[in-house]
Amino acid sequence: MKLHHQLICLLALGLFPHSASADPIVFEGTKGPGLGKHIVFIASDHEYRSEETLPALARHHGFKCTVVFGVDQNGVITPGTSHVPGIENLDQADLLVLFTRFQNWPDDQMQHFVDYLNRAGPIIGLRTATHAFRIPQDSKWAKYSYDYKGKDFPKGFGRQILGETWAGHYGKNHQQSTRIDLVPDKVSHPILRGVKNAWAQCGGYNTNPLEPSEVLAMAQPLKGMTPDAEADPKYSPVPAAWTRSYQNKAHQRGRVFTTTYGASGDIENEGFRRLLINACFWAVGLEDAIKPDLDVVFVGPYQPHWDGSTKRKQGVKPKDLAGWEAPIWPNPE
Repeated sequence: MKLHHQLICLLALGLFPHSASADPIVFEGTKGPGLGKHIVFIASDHEYRSEETLPALARHHGFKCTVVFGVDQNGVITPGTSHVPGIENLDQADLLVLFTRFQNWPDDQMQHFVDYLNRAGPIIGLRTATHAFRIPQDSKWAKYSYDYKGKDFPKGFGRQILGETWAGHYGKNHQQSTRIDLVPDKVSHPILRGVKNAWAQCGGYNTNPLEPSEVLAMAQPLKGMTPDAEADPKYSPVPAAWTRSYQNKAHQRGRVFTTTYGASGDIENEGFRRLLINACFWAVGLEDAIKPDLDVVFVGPYQPHWDGSTKRKQGVKPKDLAGWEAPIWPNPE
């Protein structure tokens, strides 16, 4: 199989990755509709393997893609840690793809994030991004916490920017997967172009997106872990993916796409993977470039470990995920 069919990660065709130690990995696009656009991915959650999902969405269609990871003091990728060196790349980003959970970043790192919001940068939030931050109430950044109670920014970044905060599970992880059904009267939306048979391995989240939001797809919890499993009648469909926007002080508006799915096993499904790729195009204003047959083939070996059925290598640093043929995630040798 030729190289461009072997490599995974979905947003930068013709890339030249480079990194060092705990530095983020960077893929420089050389051709494609995304040429000239810079996407920054931030991965640091405790459960859903964002450190597998996000680099797997960062190698196609000409975008420059920078993947920032939560790492420990030794530069080892450590899921959920609140230290994300490389976040300063947001200063030049055209899009942020966020997949974090309960973060409390140092002031200097959080400032780059807040500056991005202040210029109304487009945002895509995956799964736990609805509760991306858990910040003490005495912090100057407290308003971004998922449980913020102030009337100026109720329920924090998740609710006010993405449209939802943590509202509880809606189906059991590892026992119930989720069928993702397109809203019939929204099928002409550019993000849904070519999306078919979308399904996620994750159980659902309870959702009620803050208005105004445009719901594109609904989540139906199933009784099993296969796409053809029977729908669980105990659960009525709830929103699975939606768009909205937010406004900064200068009255500029930033596009937002949110989905409560995105675990590393979820993107094995082509329909859901296409949904995310299309959302990236839409968020940066390239909806005219979204084609029903847009290439969403993985670039490089993709070895997700969310379901826990196989062991994965420990002590991995960002540089270990760089390169066309670097497996995501490495298995033990």
